[in-house]
Amino acid sequence: MSDFVSNFAKEIEEMLSLRISMGRSPKTHRDNLMNFDCFCYINFPTSTELSREIVLEWIEKRPNENAKGQQTRASAIRCFGSYLDATGIPAYILPDKFVGGNSNFTPYLFNDEELSSLFKAIDDLRPTSRYPFQHLILPVLFRMIYTCGLRPREGRELLHKNIDFETGEILITETKGHKERIVVMSDDMLRLCQIYEQKLRIFAPESTHFFPGTNNSYLSGTWINNKLQKCWLDANPGQSPDTLPRVRVYDLRHRFASEILNRWLDEKKDLHAMLPRLRAYMGHSELSGTAYYIHLLPEALVKNSGIDWGNFTDMLPEVDIWGE
Repeated sequence: MSDFVSNFAKEIEEMLSLRISMGRSPKTHRDNLMNFDCFCYINFPTSTELSREIVLEWIEKRPNENAKGQQTRASAIRCFGSYLDATGIPAYILPDKFVGGNSNFTPYLFNDEELSSLFKAIDDLRPTSRYPFQHLILPVLFRMIYTCGLRPREGRELLHKNIDFETGEILITETKGHKERIVVMSDDMLRLCQIYEQKLRIFAPESTHFFPGTNNSYLSGTWINNKLQKCWLDANPGQSPDTLPRVRVYDLRHRFASEILNRWLDEKKDLHAMLPRLRAYMGHSELSGTAYYIHLLPEALVKNSGIDWGNFTDMLPEVDIWGE
């Protein structure tokens, strides 16, 4: 028996089944589309076409709803509209970026000296009564996020069982879009993890997470961001916090991507051919998400006459009618 009851029930079920067959998580969009289905059953019981009126009324911001929640609903209804259109059924497709975010944060790219100073400050962390093992956990976590190009959440929520300590392979399961992938650590990172894992067996032997938080759970995203910012201040003694660039843990991932692109440029490799590899490694659902990092490269590279940078606009957006 279907969980959906509106006139869109059949199409919603078919879209979700298709996404599962493509390797996407059954959880993505399902709850929001169940909510949308109920909304249509009550407010538009006879409607059979996904109209602009229906979409815009459903996507209106709700009391106490934050921007992220509204964006998630927008993504679900945009995905559904795109699916209907792709299968030949007339539908209104909510424009991309129709629902704006609440953050204008500009990524910060650490230079080599800054990165070295930052990791020295991280390595100098000391245990506290509240966080007695932070000096063991954070140097490894931050290096893994940086050297493997992980999203902070992917590092924080990494399960111990998903690391192969022989091959250096990491199975990433808590991904954006809930699509699994495998990344491989460098030899140095693998050795660091092997040493850390021996200590983990002593201070948190029952933990299922490789970087344990409290109550056998994972570390808070806010907490690790605060710790990184403290280390950033410690790495720049004598400088006012008001004049320092604002940084986040996510900037370690940005540095990873830009470093790879810089190396490929130095090696005269074809970025058009190489970007799909970086996309797969970093877990981007669209190539445009990977091409974004090109805009973070130094201006001198962008002006390099040996590279046709204009061609990269062809990647934006990549055709992926089922979204994330």
